[in-house]
Amino acid sequence: MAGRRAARDAMTREQWVAHLEQASSRGSGAPVAPVRSRRGREPITTERIVAAALDTVQETGFEDLTMRSVAAALDTGPASLYAHVRSKAELGDLLVGELCSRVHLPRPDADHWQEQFIALCAGLRDQFLAYPGVARAALAVVPADFGTLRVAEALLATLRTGGVQPRQAAWASDAAFLYICAYCLEAADGDQQRRDVSGTAIGAEEIATRLQMLPADTFPHTIELSRDLTAGDGHDRFAFTLDLIVRGLDH
Repeated sequence: MAGRRAARDAMTREQWVAHLEQASSRGSGAPVAPVRSRRGREPITTERIVAAALDTVQETGFEDLTMRSVAAALDTGPASLYAHVRSKAELGDLLVGELCSRVHLPRPDADHWQEQFIALCAGLRDQFLAYPGVARAALAVVPADFGTLRVAEALLATLRTGGVQPRQAAWASDAAFLYICAYCLEAADGDQQRRDVSGTAIGAEEIATRLQMLPADTFPHTIELSRDLTAGDGHDRFAFTLDLIVRGLDH
């Protein structure tokens, strides 16, 4: 996760230091002043903004999420949100952080590190899948939310406890995170991608049939493996890929 490239609106180092100080004060129980709302209405807080945004993403997907749509869900104006959240990118970081905070983080165990690593990845996958497209936010900026960073720490701790070398642990955790995001984004876009121009669904059987119609002299292996290329139920492919990663580290 830490390997993500910074976006244009990523915070400066000075802002990062201030962010760490603010996060620490929140963790110690220091109160955060809410924005005053219209008379008789619940104050606008970061927590309410995140909750409303997640509800919106669950209904319409992350692509359609805007600060205006979140403000409308809270029955307020967008200006009320900017006192807490600077942009959609920062809101996305908060959403990913909230979802990451829901992932169970086990105590690293040298005897079960492979199972723990895969379970961590599966937990993150399940959270992202519940909110279509939110994985895109995880790729947009360098993570600043402590919820996200704690999951990253847990992945690294699990690998290092298992005896994986530092560089391998760092790159493997990043590769796994990238795969989780790609897997979830494909699932989010899958319904649209698996329909033809008339709106007819294109299932695995149809895809395999089309692959078999390719010129045999040019695509012999694609034709031979057409059924295998479209095989798999549920999270079979996810489990296969994560198993490849951990087995590649266990040598």
